[in-house]
Amino acid sequence: MGHAHTQSAAGRNKRRLALVFGLTITYLVVEVIGGLITGSLALLADAGHMLTDVGGVGLALMAIWFAERPASPERTYGYYRVEILAALTNAIVLIGISLYILYEAYRRFMKPPEVESGLMLGVAVVGLVVNIIGMYILRTGSRESLNMEGAYFEVLSDMLTSIGVIFASVIMLTTGWYYADPLISAGIGLFILPRTWLLLREALGVLLEGTPSDVNLTALRESIRQLPGVVDVHDLHVWTLTSGINAMSTHAVLVDDKQHDQVLQAVRTLVFSKFKINHITVQLENQMCATNEVHL
Repeated sequence: MGHAHTQSAAGRNKRRLALVFGLTITYLVVEVIGGLITGSLALLADAGHMLTDVGGVGLALMAIWFAERPASPERTYGYYRVEILAALTNAIVLIGISLYILYEAYRRFMKPPEVESGLMLGVAVVGLVVNIIGMYILRTGSRESLNMEGAYFEVLSDMLTSIGVIFASVIMLTTGWYYADPLISAGIGLFILPRTWLLLREALGVLLEGTPSDVNLTALRESIRQLPGVVDVHDLHVWTLTSGINAMSTHAVLVDDKQHDQVLQAVRTLVFSKFKINHITVQLENQMCATNEVHL
């Protein structure tokens, strides 16, 4: 019997992503124009992050569309992993943008240009409002999906950069100290790198089929081993297809072949009810078979 296609956590938040995408792409245009007019690196740095928001949320939406496509003989699990690839791409792009901001900030420290601070402040305030709205929309979904978490962190980072830009513009308006612009820009770049690294590491963990952080492999093994009719468990593997959708395969050794159907049902009931696993494959074998089995 085939499994019904399970909707991913990101898929359940598709409308929220689409709304945030519309908000960010609208503000991106405003911010680029404002950055060019004012000559502010901090504002253009914020626009760079807004560009990654647009690209990141667009990638997330595209990934959800792929993930919702049905499985095929060539891709028996469907396209769930596209969401993880989108999160990985977002992380890599954010790291690149952050490094560029640090480089450009260094150049401007040598000779800080004059900045139209008043217009810069107005644009930054609008950006702050847009980012707060985006964070509120994505907050719930970010707890369920790595793909949604990537989009949420991008909006979060832009909100903080907007605060930084506001701070820099106020300093320049009140004191005329134009070093504030590259200084805040460098702070923006340094702030984003550690959070992005965590996202990158988690996405790579999924692609390398590491054990999901929300599944206790030792507890899972012992729980199956303690089921009536089971004498041992081996070749237990748990991995993540995409955020919120975990898979498992294992071999369970039976006390008595006659208990085959009962043990199989007991394992399925246990795993589905007590562990965050959606797809399971269980091979049941007698003790002689397990003893003679060769593992590569």
